[in-house]
Amino acid sequence: MGQQMKSRLEVTGIYLILAIVFVVIFYPLIWTVGMSLNEGSSLYSSSIIPENFSLEHYMWLFSSESNYLTWYKNSLIVSTFTAAGSVILTSLVAYAFSRYEFVGRKNGLYVFLLLQMFPVMMAMVALYIFLNMIGMLDTLSGLILIYLGGQIPFNAWLVKGYFDTIPRELDQAARIDGAGHLRVFFSIMLPLAKPILAVVALFNFMMPMFDFLLPSIVLSSEAKYTLAVGLFNFINDQFANNFTRFAAGSVLVAVPIAAIYLFLQRYLISGLTAGGSKG
Repeated sequence: MGQQMKSRLEVTGIYLILAIVFVVIFYPLIWTVGMSLNEGSSLYSSSIIPENFSLEHYMWLFSSESNYLTWYKNSLIVSTFTAAGSVILTSLVAYAFSRYEFVGRKNGLYVFLLLQMFPVMMAMVALYIFLNMIGMLDTLSGLILIYLGGQIPFNAWLVKGYFDTIPRELDQAARIDGAGHLRVFFSIMLPLAKPILAVVALFNFMMPMFDFLLPSIVLSSEAKYTLAVGLFNFINDQFANNFTRFAAGSVLVAVPIAAIYLFLQRYLISGLTAGGSKG
């Protein structure tokens, strides 16, 4: 009887924790969706369940009065190039550290580990000056360059751990058959590393879509804004009170993220678990 009561208490505790997590995660999301469907623009007059459902804010975002589509395009450009570039750069760097012995290899890995402890924002002044010197300040290409450079330390460790789980016998067998280094990389390593590369692609696609601080420092022209910076102006400008439009724009940000996640979901779990198994 005591054991049965203990099991019930454990199950009750688990469900209680899940309920709290559900409220913490989904309550703000439900409020955002509800606010985006409210009429008017005030935050305080909005309700989680609108009395009169309205799509006027979504329609306004796609009208000629709004720059929302331009900001969306800019975000997609930055996210797509960052994700693709990260997969290419990270896989090459991780392959070198996983498969080759060279002077400075061990110290290089320690440097990558150390760099993970410092956020990119700590070097923002230096990066700002650097972009200004090379004429890439207030450009999407400059923003992409910073994202690509900042992701290498963490992702290289992640992908290297996955590459280390791939048997070296496969490399040796391919070289016996006459395959070179690049052939081994493209024909053996990359196909087997699809799960971890999917993780890298998803994480690096999401980051520019949600990031506000870095684009707000690098970009100054409204036509170059990404979504986070553009949407912030809905509620930041003097006399601005466009919280419902802000909510509608925020809801639409999730569309490409959800599409990429659904496309890559079969790789994500195995990629995350295997990538951290060896270092």
